[in-house]
Amino acid sequence: MTVAELCKAAGMSRQNFYKTRTSRKRKQVDEQFVRHLVEAERAVQPRLGGLKLHKMLRERLEDEDVRLGRDRFFEVLRNQSLLLEPLPKAPRTTHSAHSLPVFANQIKDLTLTGPHQVWVSDITYIRTREDFLYLSLITDKYSRKVVGYHVGRTLETQDTLKALAMAIDQLPEGTHPIHHSDRGCQYCSHEYVKELQKHGMPVSMTEEDHCAENALAERVNGILKQEYFLNYRFQSVVQLCTAVDEAVRLYNTRRPHRSLKLCTPEEIHRKAA
Repeated sequence: MTVAELCKAAGMSRQNFYKTRTSRKRKQVDEQFVRHLVEAERAVQPRLGGLKLHKMLRERLEDEDVRLGRDRFFEVLRNQSLLLEPLPKAPRTTHSAHSLPVFANQIKDLTLTGPHQVWVSDITYIRTREDFLYLSLITDKYSRKVVGYHVGRTLETQDTLKALAMAIDQLPEGTHPIHHSDRGCQYCSHEYVKELQKHGMPVSMTEEDHCAENALAERVNGILKQEYFLNYRFQSVVQLCTAVDEAVRLYNTRRPHRSLKLCTPEEIHRKAA
């Protein structure tokens, strides 16, 4: 069929026909460019969602004269089969059946104004081919930055203390954040509490709803395991530790957070500090 016949069948002028065809081709090129950028970022952060991708890629798209609003961007992701499938929630365990002293929740109604006011802590397991290892995390509640972490072979306090030591090493002089955790035996141990008190850090713990009262720590665990694949079974301890280092680095410096107005934890932590 000739162009004239196509125009007549579609009820449009030759000028509109070519304009529509050019627009359609441009749309296809734009979608392929978006796909290229998304796949490049997903190669580093495979579980990064659409809203965060839109924020991260907006400047690069505009440099190439590709202007996509949020709804259109999600339409492109859908067209290109780039929307993420939800993952099942990981199991959680807290060893709180002990006779050690516990502390009240001091952060329940606390309004934060900057970093190093409240640190939240939690422990999660990571699988290797032969065993479980345990990742201890300490996160600044204001900036969402992971300030301390350690991979240990046991759930003993000595491994949890190493994450605390990393966090304390970067603590500005004269600051004494509240340390908040669940009532796990590691955090209630005399050794751990003594170390907190040594550095003038008030001790806060969950009281009733342990998950809700330590939601940020639980959330960070989930992000690292689901978005950065720390829920996989690693072949060796070396491979696992390398993956943890990279996951924390990406989480802190490259992953935008909705709660931070799509800034990264490192950006908020540095600006506020």
